[in-house]
Formats: sequence, C-alpha cells, structure tokens
Amino acid sequence: MDAEPAPMNSVLRLDAVELRDRLAAGGLRATELAEACLERVRVREPEVGAWVWLDQDYIRQQAQALDDHRARGRPIGPLHGLPVGLKDIIDTAGIPTENGTAIDAGRTPAVDAFVVRRLRQAGALIMGKTITTELAFRSSGKTRNPHNPGHTPGGSSSGSAAAVAAGMVPLAVGTQTVGSVIRPASFCGVVGYKPSFGMIARTGVLAQAPSLDTVGVFAGSVSGAALLADCLSGHDPGDPASLLAPPPRLLDTAATAPPLRPSFAFVPQAGWDSVDPDTRDGFAELRQALGDSCDAVELPGPFSEAQGLVEVIQLAELAKSYSRYAQRGTERLSPALRDAIDEGRRISAHDYLAARDWPSVLNAALEAVFDRYDAIVTPAAQGSAPEGLASTGSPVFNGLWTFCGTPAVTVPLLQAGNGLPIGVQVVGRRGDDGRLLRTARWLVEFLAESA
Repeated sequence: MDAEPAPMNSVLRLDAVELRDRLAAGGLRATELAEACLERVRVREPEVGAWVWLDQDYIRQQAQALDDHRARGRPIGPLHGLPVGLKDIIDTAGIPTENGTAIDAGRTPAVDAFVVRRLRQAGALIMGKTITTELAFRSSGKTRNPHNPGHTPGGSSSGSAAAVAAGMVPLAVGTQTVGSVIRPASFCGVVGYKPSFGMIARTGVLAQAPSLDTVGVFAGSVSGAALLADCLSGHDPGDPASLLAPPPRLLDTAATAPPLRPSFAFVPQAGWDSVDPDTRDGFAELRQALGDSCDAVELPGPFSEAQGLVEVIQLAELAKSYSRYAQRGTERLSPALRDAIDEGRRISAHDYLAARDWPSVLNAALEAVFDRYDAIVTPAAQGSAPEGLASTGSPVFNGLWTFCGTPAVTVPLLQAGNGLPIGVQVVGRRGDDGRLLRTARWLVEFLAESA
C-alpha cells in the first residue's frame, strides 16, 4: 500500500446534501468548492487517472457564473454549484464524448444528453468527463482504485466511481448494463445507485443493450445519491423506455424514518460459492447484527439461470448497437469486444426473444419476497477489488437485478483484510426506489450505531 495521500480539504469531507445547503445559504461559494475540487484533482489524479477530459478554465467559468447568478438574487436549482462528473459515454455539447474508443477520438456532440440538460437546469457544475472502459464493455481503461492503485476500480463506470472515492468530486453519473454502477461503487467504497429501469431517460447516452442500459449515480452517501437521482429522473420522448411518471421525491423519502424497523431477506444468489472469505464473514456478521430482522431466502430455481439470460440479451443487442463500430474499424476494437460482437451475431432470434420473456416472470416471483421484506441484501461483488487492471471484476451478483429492472444500491459497510472496501447490495421492488433508499440509509445508520 502506498503512503496515505495528502489530507483532503475539509469542505470536501462534507456530504453532497450539506454542500448543497451551504451553497444555497451563501456560506460556501461555487468558486470556492470548485477550487477545492481542482486542488484535490491536482493531488490525486496522477495516481488515480479518473478523468479523460477536464478543463480548469471551463470549471472556473461555470462556478463564477453560478455565483453571479445567486448574487443577483435569482432562483437557484437543487444542485446549485455542486460539481458532477460524467461518464464519457454521455453526450455533452461542445465537450468531447469519445466513448472509450479510438474510433470516436475527437467526437464532440452538438447537443447535451437528457441527463446533462437536467444537471444544467438544476444548477450543477459540469466538472468533466470520466474514464469508461472501451464502449462501456470489459476492456479496462487507465483508472486505478483510489484505495490502492494496484487494484482495479471496477467498470465500466470506472472513472465516475474513482473520482467520487478520491474526493475529486462529490457526485458523478455512470451507467449500468449488467453491473457497471454497483460493482465499481463497491470496489471504490462509495454509494452506487442503479434506479428502476425507465426512471431516468437515456437520450444522448451510448446504447449498448437498450433492454438493460440504465443511468445510475455515485455519491458519498445514500442521501447524496438520492439528491442527484431526483434531479436526473424524468421522461424524454427520445427514450421510449423512459417512464412518464411524477417526480420520485427520492431524497424526501430517504430522509424519513421507516414507520417500522425494516426487515431484510438475505439472498446469496447463484454465485455465492464464489465469494471470498472476507465477504462471507462480513455477511455473517451483518446477519448477526440484524438478528430477527434478517432471514435467509432462497430464490426459486429459474433465478439461477438469470445471468445466462442477461448475457444473451446483452450480446445480441450489443452486436446490433455496435455494428457501426465494427464497420468503421474492427481492427481498432479490442479482441474481447470483437468476440462479443461475433457471439452476439450468432444468437438466434428464438433464444433472444425467449430471454426477453423472463423478467416479467421473475419479477412476479419477487413480489412475494417484497410483500414480506422491505429489501434484499446480497453481495455487490465476489469480494474486494481484484489485484491488477486486467479485469474489472465479475458482475455475477448484479446481472439478475439489472435483468429484472429492480432498483439496487450498494453501501460500503464491509472491509476486506487488506483494507479495501466491500459493498453490501440492497435491492428493492421495481418502482419503489424511495423506500429502497430509505431502507439503505436506515441500514447504514443502524450499523454505525451498533459499532
């Protein structure tokens, strides 16, 4: 383990919600927060490598404009002055969005993605673009784990998770097709939240597998994740999967106390045999701490096949979505991505359509679980971040929940023997995101009080 990095500016230790309140009250200026973040980037970025595009002048110009806006007495948004990092598959007008591939080098969109428009409307400061794996698939980028640079940060939202974990930015946006929010959040020791499918429109975000792709967020706390997701949620005609629904009021719900002590279903999932001893022991301690409020629940047999069904859908849709990249320069794609495209092309229509039928069946079975329990607890990954950068880790504990479109949040509650964080994944009923976040927040506070 390398030497401890330089101490973090005290303002960067504050939760995103407290930062929001100070900015709104005038106790903190956007320019001051931006400078604190830039100083943290100066200290940590050479080791972590979270950013693919970051322009200090652009950041300072935004911050000054936000301070001027407030000084004129004009209304401010719910994210006023809060810096946010954006995964580099999310279009930003006038700012490069290169999707982690040399094929898109120099690509600069003319229009913001839906979520970027939402951020600007809420008064957020666009900090920059964070590293993604190649086309948000498996080939790693340069990003390293902030807790130990000899370990992976996870992927594909590598830079977003690492930037928040390193204190370079309080909030960041990523995406998950199988496990690309939950797993890197777990490896980097931050909160990662994947909303219910359809809650956040994906217009202007690189499409890999549209039946699975979901925009998610990273923060230092459950409340911070709720704050950011509240501002991103909404319908856009450009994304037919986005739901036309009222604002979810996630932060308001998450901030309330549960009416009763929550009950949890511990679901080991099909990959439980692959978890490392630290994770196994950590969950034993978690269940012991929760006592009668946590029961072991085995899901029916068909759930064990979900990971294979996810792969069928992901690869078949990836082959279609990325055919343009194969046509433009197959030789510039990694062998892993070329193989995935070839495999996706070989999937039959029968197998693909059959796989698409299963989420409704599995969600019907999950209803019985959520009628009895407030949430499911299960590993976010097999263990702490693997050593080396060759792999971003396995999504074996994530694919089921992406497949079913259920909301999931990982909270850094456990620790490996080597000091690296281990996340606990908390899963809720599809469409019941506020209750899930409230339950996750309760769990964090309960374990902190019990320590």
